[in-house]
Amino acid sequence: QVQLAESGGGLAQAGGSLRLSCSASSSIFSFSAMAWYRQAPGSPRVWVAHVTNDGITKYRDSVKGRFTISRDNAKNTIYLQMNNLKSEDTAVYYCNAGQGASAYYTPGDDWGQGTQVTVSS
Repeated sequence: QVQLAESGGGLAQAGGSLRLSCSASSSIFSFSAMAWYRQAPGSPRVWVAHVTNDGITKYRDSVKGRFTISRDNAKNTIYLQMNNLKSEDTAVYYCNAGQGASAYYTPGDDWGQGTQVTVSS
């Protein structure tokens, strides 16, 4: 079990940027992949991006070219740099520690409390 804590959310204008962080209570190296998910009001939680221990990244189509996921194993932290934000990016963002490779991600059971991202148009 690992405790995850997201931070960095807030209010941004369309076209702006935010950087999310997710700190883990223990080593994230034991997880083959880490991911970001998001949940908009009235919608299910959906996968946004994941990064493997090898540094391989994968993104959902709607954020490709705008979002960048990264991990710092020494700090037990992952990041999500979000550029050129759009109103449809408004959601609560969650990080997850799971298993994955370049083509798939399987979420683990542990989730953080989430961080709200609101993009105004």
